[in-house]
Amino acid sequence: MSCTTILVGKKASYDGSTMIARTEDSQNGDFCPKQFKVITPEEQPRHYKSVLSSFEIDLPDKPMRYTSVPNALDNEGIWGEAGINEVNVAMSETETITTNSRVLGADPLVASGIGEEDMLTLVLPYIHSAREGVERLGAILEKYGTYESNGIAFSDVDDIWWMETIGGHHWIARRVPDDAYVTNPNQLGIDHFEFNNPDDYMCSSDLKEFIAKYDLDLTYSNEHFNPRYAFGSQRDKDRHYNTPRAWAMQRFLNPEIEQDPRSFFIPWCQKPYRKITIEDVKYVLSNHYQDTIYDPYGPEGSSVSQRSFRTIGINRTSQTALMQLRPNCPHETTGVQWLAYGSTPFGTMVPFFTQVSTTPAYFANTTADVSTNSFYWVNRLIAAIADAHFHQHEGDIEAYVEKTMAQGHAMIHTADKALANGEAIDFEAENQAMSDFLEAETQKLLNKILFDASNLMTNRFSVSD
Repeated sequence: MSCTTILVGKKASYDGSTMIARTEDSQNGDFCPKQFKVITPEEQPRHYKSVLSSFEIDLPDKPMRYTSVPNALDNEGIWGEAGINEVNVAMSETETITTNSRVLGADPLVASGIGEEDMLTLVLPYIHSAREGVERLGAILEKYGTYESNGIAFSDVDDIWWMETIGGHHWIARRVPDDAYVTNPNQLGIDHFEFNNPDDYMCSSDLKEFIAKYDLDLTYSNEHFNPRYAFGSQRDKDRHYNTPRAWAMQRFLNPEIEQDPRSFFIPWCQKPYRKITIEDVKYVLSNHYQDTIYDPYGPEGSSVSQRSFRTIGINRTSQTALMQLRPNCPHETTGVQWLAYGSTPFGTMVPFFTQVSTTPAYFANTTADVSTNSFYWVNRLIAAIADAHFHQHEGDIEAYVEKTMAQGHAMIHTADKALANGEAIDFEAENQAMSDFLEAETQKLLNKILFDASNLMTNRFSVSD
């Protein structure tokens, strides 16, 4: 199981944007090189066939252009993961989630169905709102089924919807409250559902009957329906792998609320004590339990406590995407995709305008072999070198993150000002300039990290001649 998701409603964000973000984490012992691409209508398949299952389908004509963060290697399929389409609708897929044997006994997973490999390609090019995303994916799930349990986010400038699969063919979705944020580790997360409120809740057509038929509702008759009880899990593994991540994010965004990291009752959504920024999202998705006994890099606790919980900022993150949809902006600058590669505590996030036809080579041309010409591989190198002496390198990494993210904000502000003045902008050139700046700064960081780490090697000696 892998990935961590945070969703931020428009009234909870610093500028009125909707924001959906997720780390894409590989399985233990595996690393997956990624690339940032724009998929044009000509490149979108009209007949789609999965690699990992026997699923295949004819797709609609007239797909829209969209961004994607697919695998650099094609041995397991596309795995598009995160993107914004040409009408500024965003999708993030998927958060692997837990379920239970009662659900799987009632609606088994479908070996020939769809999975994370497929979903972005099947849905994002064809939807005009976040709600349409839920409806399209829901229809596909009901007809063809899925072979895994997943959570999926959709957003536009007004709404964020979170969707969770239930067994092989069923699903549930909830609109994120505008003044709240959502934290979702690898668990089925929705903890409140109203069948009589279609404006804020959606589900598969027969879900209510399905629940009743198989006695899945574990709430008392005078309480609201809790999907987490019915469809989710409460396992010992959750207390070490999942719930602590929700606790860590909410501990930062709501420090006034005391919760137990092992609790099964950490709310799916909360209203933050203040509005949430891009930097906040980057921080929580890099979290490794700083200033607690659970921090593997920290001075507190013991060797046991420091390895008790799975960190959010983990070694096997492939990419992290934050889709920001900004209100009251020109069409060309509404959608901004912030992107990071590799282990998040050691890297930065960089913004790109998404109404473009190509992406910079530094982000797009990821090879199978390690190369300093690739942002993905440079991030992997920095993390691997810096890990052993984290605190000696921490200041340099923090300075790099601040400088590069400041440049990202400056790029956006400059574009906003130019458009307001009626000036024409080449958005691909803006993205390229951002990439060029980042490449230079990242190379400087690699140089510094390698030099300092070399002087900290075990076989060093103080006397020289």
